[in-house]
Amino acid sequence: QVQLVESGGGLVQAGGSLRLSCAASGSIFSINAMGWYRQAPGKQRELVAIISSGSSTNYADSVKGRFTISRDNAKNAVYLQMNSLKPEDTAVYYCTADVSTAKVAGLEYWGQGTQVTVSS
Repeated sequence: QVQLVESGGGLVQAGGSLRLSCAASGSIFSINAMGWYRQAPGKQRELVAIISSGSSTNYADSVKGRFTISRDNAKNAVYLQMNSLKPEDTAVYYCTADVSTAKVAGLEYWGQGTQVTVSS
């Protein structure tokens, strides 16, 4: 079984910064892509950023230049540094990982979500 645990959410004023962390644990053989999604109230879940096993990155247009995704393969962890936060960044943020175990290849796992609230 694989688990993803997020941390680092909270309440911040507009213009501030937060750093989200997500660590994967369990019977992991390898992890391919890792990423962050978010879901605001009344809206669909959307991709925020994704990083490949080789550290290639892709960002939603709305966060380019403000957010940075990174990973630590030795720790099976992914991070999201969020700067210049705006009220419209308020959402529940979920991490995801494409994990291969000894029995199953390439299964997508999700964290439980962490709330980010940006006040104006």
